[in-house]
Amino acid sequence: MQKGITITVFVSGMVSLAVEMAASRLLGNYFGTSNLIWATIIGLILIYLTAGYFLGGAWSDRSPNASTFYQILLWAGLAIGVIPLISRPILRVAANAFDGLQLGAMIGSFIAVLILFSIPVTLLGTASPFAIRLSLHDSRQAGSVSGKIYAISTLGSFIGTFLPGLVLIPLIGTYRTFLAFSLVLILTALIGLGSVSGWRKAVLFIWMPVVIAILAIVGVRGADKTSRGLVYETESAYNYIQVLQQDGYTILRLNEGQGMHSLYHPTQLNYFGPWEQVLVAPFFNAAPYSTGDVHSMAIVGLAAGTTARQASQVYPDIQIDGIEIDPKIVSVARKYFDMNEPNLNVIIQDGRYALSNSQKKYDIISVDAYRPPYIPWHMTTQEFFQTVYDHLNENGSMAINVGRAPNDRRLVNALVGTIRSVFPSVYVMDLPNSFNSIVFATRQPTQAANLQANFSALVQQPQTPTLLVDTMAITVANLQPTPDSKNVFTDDLTSIEWLTNDLVMSYFIGGDLEGLQQ
Repeated sequence: MQKGITITVFVSGMVSLAVEMAASRLLGNYFGTSNLIWATIIGLILIYLTAGYFLGGAWSDRSPNASTFYQILLWAGLAIGVIPLISRPILRVAANAFDGLQLGAMIGSFIAVLILFSIPVTLLGTASPFAIRLSLHDSRQAGSVSGKIYAISTLGSFIGTFLPGLVLIPLIGTYRTFLAFSLVLILTALIGLGSVSGWRKAVLFIWMPVVIAILAIVGVRGADKTSRGLVYETESAYNYIQVLQQDGYTILRLNEGQGMHSLYHPTQLNYFGPWEQVLVAPFFNAAPYSTGDVHSMAIVGLAAGTTARQASQVYPDIQIDGIEIDPKIVSVARKYFDMNEPNLNVIIQDGRYALSNSQKKYDIISVDAYRPPYIPWHMTTQEFFQTVYDHLNENGSMAINVGRAPNDRRLVNALVGTIRSVFPSVYVMDLPNSFNSIVFATRQPTQAANLQANFSALVQQPQTPTLLVDTMAITVANLQPTPDSKNVFTDDLTSIEWLTNDLVMSYFIGGDLEGLQQ
């Protein structure tokens, strides 16, 4: 019996962490992956486990037998298996609420789904105290017995931390990842129950793994989200990925689905979005500056290659390194977005790591890897921008796409302050009809007047690509005064999460919702 309890404790520990990791993906697909979401998930899971520890301790004293122990875990396993099934209609409400910026429905859906985890996780929390009670035959061994049980449970949790995100979710999806761990727990408890109470009693619960197996085989019909024009969806170790086709355009959307991460049209190149603005960055250098002066570019946050495609048309001799952390996005881009430019070298790595370990220098570095509230803090610091600076050629320039709220420029201002601590010249433009600002920085001291001078010269040259002329006209018309910000984020100290969390909450509570929908 003791061996069976040990194995069960290991499995329950593995499943408890696996459920937490899978929960983050389940909710992240609809609500994003900000630290607010993570903190809420982790906090509530710990509360549920705490309740389970208390409940397990009292329950094991009242019914100190292995049969009860295994039956509790059987029901826990079943409850885990039905989470994705029950949560799906609730999360679809959340997806529609997110699209319509209906705060009440969105928060309600979030809370409702988290409540679904209370039963299975609380029941899982009973496992360790119950196992200690069953394993303790001599009070003088209480320390060693409890230490062994918690060590085994924690070892299982270690395995459960890695399996969902690195193996199962990219392989079989979030829905079936829940079912897989549900089935493992049910079968383990079923075998344990049969070994201590006889197989006649265990047969009474044989319907549980059958139900889970049926759910795994049949699945849930239809797409995870009811997005207009959905042609493809998938999950990776990093993202929930959607490809939409609307009005002749192919759109890449990730996770909660706010905004377009890439755009493609077979016969058009100018989308009047943030992607084109990267092309303008070199022209803050002193005039005359031409397209023939640009030969290399790095894109941190390649996505489906919109900027790479545009740059290849404007700068005929350019070589591009596109850095993208998610290999599945690259596969989607090649299939649906025609990201097959011969001059594009795709690097599948974290943006900062790839840039830090590169021996190359570039004429342009585009940073398009963040958007509030999902800004990777390690790409907002003085040290990161120093890395960018060090990987630019003598007349190199950087462009960053930064999101903002309608009447809140704190994020843009803070990043400008940090960038100015490294770069001698920084400029900001607001993209019309959007909540995006583009921050430009040049390696050499430059002036905003250079952009106007280069624009005037390029307009007179008939060979200048129309895409560049149109984009430069928008940039010139929408340049903003560079804020005199004193903020400097460092690797040791950055308040980016505080800033973005406050920005998002302020926006939802008192923000201009109608403005965002326009």
